[in-house]
Amino acid sequence: MRGRARGRPEGPVRGRWRLIEELVRAAGRGDATSRHRLLSVRGRNVAWLFPLVLLGGIAATDVSTSTFEIISWTVLVPGVAAAVCGVLGTAALAVLSVVVYVLADNVWQHQARTTVSGLVLVVLGGLIAVAAAGVRVGGERRMLHMRDIADTTRRTVLRPLPEEFGGLELAAVYLSADTEARVGGDFYDVQPSPYGTRVLVGDVQGKGLGAVETAAALLSTFREAGYHEKDLATVAERLEVRILRHRRHSAAVGETGGDRFATAVLVEFSPERPDTVDAVVFGHEPPLAVGPRGVRRLPAVGGLPLGMGDLVPGPSVVVHRLALAPDETLLVVTDGVTESRDHEGRFYPLADDVARAVAADRRSAAPRRLVALVRDGTLRHSRSRLVDDTTVFAVRRLKDLAGPDGPAG
Repeated sequence: MRGRARGRPEGPVRGRWRLIEELVRAAGRGDATSRHRLLSVRGRNVAWLFPLVLLGGIAATDVSTSTFEIISWTVLVPGVAAAVCGVLGTAALAVLSVVVYVLADNVWQHQARTTVSGLVLVVLGGLIAVAAAGVRVGGERRMLHMRDIADTTRRTVLRPLPEEFGGLELAAVYLSADTEARVGGDFYDVQPSPYGTRVLVGDVQGKGLGAVETAAALLSTFREAGYHEKDLATVAERLEVRILRHRRHSAAVGETGGDRFATAVLVEFSPERPDTVDAVVFGHEPPLAVGPRGVRRLPAVGGLPLGMGDLVPGPSVVVHRLALAPDETLLVVTDGVTESRDHEGRFYPLADDVARAVAADRRSAAPRRLVALVRDGTLRHSRSRLVDDTTVFAVRRLKDLAGPDGPAG
């Protein structure tokens, strides 16, 4: 290569390197799954199209005008490719950038000649971009593997539930405040039994793996006691004993946060009582009854959280018998909903929001619609800034509620 330099100051060169560094850093922070989805058309990845269009734009601008001599800006192309493409795609675009740069010297003779230093910059930029793409792709694979592990953990703790189960129509949504962890201390489950269908929704105090372990311990006990025990009070007592045992075990092995407790709502739908439900509230927000006639808060108050029953003498379990019409949906939410705040610090008006929706359309009381309504309302109110794990659970009777003939779940 020969000829004079093209009059470009050294500052923009440093700026281009800083831009490449920022692109690589942003790629490492990004959500690989979301990025791949955005850069796909009909299931085919088109990420290569963006740096290719950039390269074409740089070449076209340099050829068509004498004012903008920017052919050395091709160093940006492999940098952009490193942020969105795979290793092979980045390498191909890096080679193409070098080819375009060389063509500028040998073909576009009407323009000022390129320089050796510019060619070295483009080649070196391409090599660094390929290496950066390899690091990014490896990190994304590890991240996706960890996400698969988190999803498996979530399905173990919060097992998938059908829309109709145990004579009930139900729907649930769980949103983790930690988008990377994807699982937290909120828990819910439904357990059919010979004595009716039992429902448990709760929230373990704190976050992290300790909260997940506590939730898993409570759910495993509920799935057994909820099926075998005849009295709902006995199921509640088994849950209290389980969390105390779990606490002692955590303390024995030296785990921090062993004094965890959990708020929860335990409900029984009996086929013998189609107009009422039995409920035990462990320091949780009382459920709402949502139906064609409006929204009402069920009078199930009091009760200590699970793990605090040993603080008071005598039995701590109180079973409430509550009126619930067959066409009413029982709505239970956790702190992520009730403590959601807007930019002015106001709490989310759950009951009012649901009441307005049901008044406008009675079908909003159906579990699936109700869960979607509360989820969207919470995210809208908080501007998607969840301060705690969020669970919305809605359940109502099917027309014929009958106990199972055998073990279920």
